Amino acid sequence: MDTTGQPRGLALVLSGGGARAAYQVGVLRVLAREFPEVVPDILTGVSAGGINAAFLAARQAPFDEKVEQLAQMWANLRIDQVFRVDLRDLASRTLRWGGRLMSGGQSLLPPAKSLVDTVPLREMLERELQADGGVLCGIPQSLNDGWLRSFALTASSYTTGQSITWVQTREDELIPTWERPQRRSEICAVRVDHVMASAALPFFFPAIEVDGGWYGDGGIRLTAPLSPAIHLGAKRIIAVSTRYANTSREADRPQIAGYPPPAQVAGVLFNAIFLDQLDGDAMQLRQLNQLIEGQPDEKRKGLRHIDLFVVRPSQDLGRLANAYEADLPRAFRFLTRGLGTREMRSNDMLSLVMFQPDYVKHLIDMGEADARARLPELRQFLQDQL
Repeated sequence: MDTTGQPRGLALVLSGGGARAAYQVGVLRVLAREFPEVVPDILTGVSAGGINAAFLAARQAPFDEKVEQLAQMWANLRIDQVFRVDLRDLASRTLRWGGRLMSGGQSLLPPAKSLVDTVPLREMLERELQADGGVLCGIPQSLNDGWLRSFALTASSYTTGQSITWVQTREDELIPTWERPQRRSEICAVRVDHVMASAALPFFFPAIEVDGGWYGDGGIRLTAPLSPAIHLGAKRIIAVSTRYANTSREADRPQIAGYPPPAQVAGVLFNAIFLDQLDGDAMQLRQLNQLIEGQPDEKRKGLRHIDLFVVRPSQDLGRLANAYEADLPRAFRFLTRGLGTREMRSNDMLSLVMFQPDYVKHLIDMGEADARARLPELRQFLQDQL
């Protein structure tokens, strides 16, 4: 709250991208260090960005300290803390998937629900989000303390095909739910299950059961990533993307030679699902701002001007992942190479699961450098918050 007791309406929107979300931590570091008095009161996230948002909402400490704690969590992260990478487990899952395909679904082996086992991720989230019986008890505490106004996390329902945004606010805060074609909101107390569901990369990670339905990565059906923050009353939005914006020359450059391997197809698909939507949504918001500027209130039909600041990587994170591919655990590296990861110049699929300390550190450092390079713009954007 500001000195008048009114909500600030500053939203932080954190997009998905698996291991790429480490980039967001570097940006948050600069925001917390350079603007310690500016604390977003609306936090929204999806997939790995949802994990970052949940961490900030659940931890009880000054905002700058929580960002440093989040940075330490990422810096100490290893791939085996996210999913199992031992040869026996990976071989068993690959065999069961193959058996299902070859047998027309009649294999005698128990079916594999995913390519990897994410039990380690759940254990880490239980610990790092300080859950009690699976419930993120720190979120209601943050809401009651007043610095946090709303928290929202988005997942995709495999059961109904809808995009579901789970919202948690103070009990005395009347936030209307919303419903749009194939997407809606739901008020609830956020649990580790919700966070796991939002971050469940399709095929790689297993679907998560939440209150009788099965859910996967929130980026699958979230066509308007800025929408939850807008519905929750945002006046200004800082959005941190994990997608590098190619120049025209880079976009026209072939990423492979010859027929595309599965990893290339998956990379294009994952980009379209998880990373590209924010750009289109940001363009629409800016166009809408232009349309309503100068219009009197009675002609705006409930629409309002919303300032937007987007930070994105200055380097291609997929291309960067290639430099760290050789350090992956042997069994997992063997599996990904079988999908064609060594045949590509920019490895977008691999970058999503590159939970390697050296790669993560590079991304955090890049996030800091990119945010610092735009400090004058960011200071101007936040001037009425200072």
